[in-house]
Amino acid sequence: MRIETSTVQVGELSAYLARPAGRGSGDTAASGMLLLPMITGIGEQVRVWADELAGRGITALTWDVFHGASTDNTSREDLGAKLGDLRDEAALAEQTALLDHLLGDLGCATAGVMGWCLGGRFALLLAARDQRLSGVVAYHPTVRDPAPPNHDLDAVALSTRITAPVLVAYPSADAVVSPETFARLQTALQSRPRGATFTQHFPGAEHGFSDSSRHGTAVNADAFALSWPQTLAFLDVLKG
Repeated sequence: MRIETSTVQVGELSAYLARPAGRGSGDTAASGMLLLPMITGIGEQVRVWADELAGRGITALTWDVFHGASTDNTSREDLGAKLGDLRDEAALAEQTALLDHLLGDLGCATAGVMGWCLGGRFALLLAARDQRLSGVVAYHPTVRDPAPPNHDLDAVALSTRITAPVLVAYPSADAVVSPETFARLQTALQSRPRGATFTQHFPGAEHGFSDSSRHGTAVNADAFALSWPQTLAFLDVLKG
């Protein structure tokens, strides 16, 4: 399937858009995904995933976490230094505006959310707040315990409010999120009266294993090779 890519303006926000070629705002059958990047911002890795989803018939709109800074033009160390400036409410307001754009101007009949690391945590928070979402994918969500000062919202506690199906991927050698914290998240997700929970657990894989820059370590590459086809199948079900 041919795709079209562009950088679009949504109010004051810039976002990366990838969608099937020829799809316009009048296509009410369109399925959308809001992508919430990891520390890379809208770098090459995230654009590759967005383009792949577009090739499968999904309109992918990607949040610009750092408002122009990404691994395309900024070191990971400098991007990491910006993490403390991210505040939950401000970030969720931006993500909601992009979701509105997917379901409004871009004409998507349904939209889910997929995030990695910091974006995985925000995927859970956004889904807890906005029940318009058709599904949630959270790759190695960065749920720290104790939470840093800028994490105003408790992603574990709020996950009980998610009504959509959730797929969450966790690597057992995650040096950022402890097994105990992930177990609490699992308990919260599985306590929901509505919304299926699908868990991917990868022994020995590391935090951020989905990022191709980590695939020089075989256990990370193998984990992603197993995980990604299942994730795509999950997304195919969501789009109907």
